[in-house]
Amino acid sequence: IADRREGIGVCGWILVSLSFLLVLISFPISIWACIKVIREYERAVVFRLGRILSKKAKGPGLILVLPCADTFIKVDLRTVTCKIPPQEILTKDAVTTQVDGVVYYRIHSAVSAVANVTDVHSATFLLAQTTLRNVLGTQSLSQLLAGREEIAHSIQAILDSATEQWGIKVARVEIKDVRIPVAMQRTMAAKAEAAQEARAKVVAAEGEMNASKALKQASMVLVESPAGLQLRYLQTLTTLAAENNSTIVFPLPINMLESLGQKNRGG
Repeated sequence: IADRREGIGVCGWILVSLSFLLVLISFPISIWACIKVIREYERAVVFRLGRILSKKAKGPGLILVLPCADTFIKVDLRTVTCKIPPQEILTKDAVTTQVDGVVYYRIHSAVSAVANVTDVHSATFLLAQTTLRNVLGTQSLSQLLAGREEIAHSIQAILDSATEQWGIKVARVEIKDVRIPVAMQRTMAAKAEAAQEARAKVVAAEGEMNASKALKQASMVLVESPAGLQLRYLQTLTTLAAENNSTIVFPLPINMLESLGQKNRGG
């Protein structure tokens, strides 16, 4: 009490006493103007003769405001969604991109949000825009596309430390979309297509190599078993006949023709 009297001075206490007296004289009519309801998600910063009362916020519930002496400001403590519009950014590798994002924050100290900054939401919005441009300007395009989560965490840490004195707690930062020029999109698409074709050729070459190894092993097995070669020959003919072909051309072994020629000469 002594600190409060010293803070507002003698004239201040006289005005406060007159306000109490006015409330008592006009009671019960004045009580309806003095009682304010603060919701669960709100806090009220009460100023008595220009000074914050009790150095802390009031609520939730009913609070008493003296006429002519007290004024109050309501502060919403719910999470606020701050949408950052697309920002023109020049990346580290000199590529122009447009990046937008979303910042989720809430007020954890109503007194700091009212007393330390004029408009806490506008200040947070402008700071988020500036921080987004500054952080992304130090990243290359590949880092920006591949490391969105890490970049978002670094932006969140910077915003959280900068807005701490404003009573703001940054809960989350998300990078929504990264837009690059059409010419760069075509170049990246051509590069990706060439990389896919190169990988496809490598896979095809590996398949040919494996097939040749398998054929080599099969030929070694057939050389060791002539009967197996004949069975394989007949199986191939059966496969061709099953395809409803009108004409089937198959070679005869040379040794068979030679044996027939020898028989004809002998006859």
